[in-house]
Amino acid sequence: MIRAKFVAALAFAIALGVGGASAADLAPWPYTKAPVLVEPVYNWAGLYVGGQLGGSWTNEVWTNTARTALFGDLGPGLGFGQRGAGVFGGAQLGYNWQASNYVFGLEGTVSGMDNHGSLLNTIFGLARDDQFSWRTNLMATVTARAGVALNNNLFYLKGGYAGVDSHLAVVDVVPPFVGSGSSTKWHNSWTVGAGWEYGLTQNWIVGVEYDYAAFQATSYQLGGAAAGVYSFDAKPRDVQSAVARLSYKFGSPIVAKY
Repeated sequence: MIRAKFVAALAFAIALGVGGASAADLAPWPYTKAPVLVEPVYNWAGLYVGGQLGGSWTNEVWTNTARTALFGDLGPGLGFGQRGAGVFGGAQLGYNWQASNYVFGLEGTVSGMDNHGSLLNTIFGLARDDQFSWRTNLMATVTARAGVALNNNLFYLKGGYAGVDSHLAVVDVVPPFVGSGSSTKWHNSWTVGAGWEYGLTQNWIVGVEYDYAAFQATSYQLGGAAAGVYSFDAKPRDVQSAVARLSYKFGSPIVAKY
């Protein structure tokens, strides 16, 4: 009996030792680090080119500054103002720099327009006498931009140089003093604006923008068939535009945000 118990105890001890040794020889359970989640952040930095299309409004003002002939019936110091609207569209080229959520850039635009108007001078009570006409044809800007990016959304302000091509003409149609004259001038001044852009992909961007530009007066000399010259101070007092934009941005890798 005692011998049987001893043999059983010895067998149990041997089994326990072998099991412990086997457990000790096993390799440690492998530890796998949880994967790092990378959130893509839209990268606004880089060169872009595109087009814009919308509408614009011109407030044109002209004043007679040196009536020197019988050509025309608008006296010195008298003038007119008129507002005209039309389609506005062109191209933009720019470059953005990005620091965290802040985006800074430079942009140039060239846009054509067809804002124009005409009127009859009836100051002296005639049904028709002087016929005035004007138009603004082309506007160019060079501006700085600064904005805040919320991933694919960019809200920005802009400001800088603006120039516009403006044309003014007059025709005197009532005898005996009849004639016509016209002149085209380039006006320089400033512009400010604001806009919103959205990155459809890392390369394609859509947006909308509003701009306001104001211009200085420039002297126009309108020669006529009669002796002398009609002299005016004329200006596009302001040009406002609202456009939709589409741009392609070059070389835009995803920026990882951990």
